[in-house]
Amino acid sequence: MSEALVNLTIGRMAAETGVGIEAIRYYQRRGLLPEPKRTDGRIRRYGSREIERLRFIKAAQKIGFSLDEIASLLQLDDGSGCGQARKLASRKLEEVRARLDSLNRLEGVLSELIGRCDSGRGRIQCPLIAALGSVDGPSAKRRDQ
Repeated sequence: MSEALVNLTIGRMAAETGVGIEAIRYYQRRGLLPEPKRTDGRIRRYGSREIERLRFIKAAQKIGFSLDEIASLLQLDDGSGCGQARKLASRKLEEVRARLDSLNRLEGVLSELIGRCDSGRGRIQCPLIAALGSVDGPSAKRRDQ
């Protein structure tokens, strides 16, 4: 990390990391990011450790970790918690797979409804709108067929 990335104001750190000032303050209130003491000039100064922490938070968010999960991961950052970190990541992977399964089912239902639109030309009511407007939705019709 370059020498220029130490002793930064919150605005400069925000610009360096692409994280907004209010987000930085929020992370501080949540305990995810330490709040440096004020200098004699009453300005907080940030360094490479805070920049690394912010980058970690943003990277973890990008792969789907919530702020609570990120807080748990940060508590394990002393090198002894690799097993716990693995458990958290495994749970996250299970959640991602469940969402993928749900999205795949949704894709099938939407494909079927779009297909009905193509076959329903000349009818007064659109099959897609009719299926979505029914109480049980399109999946109930598929189970009965």
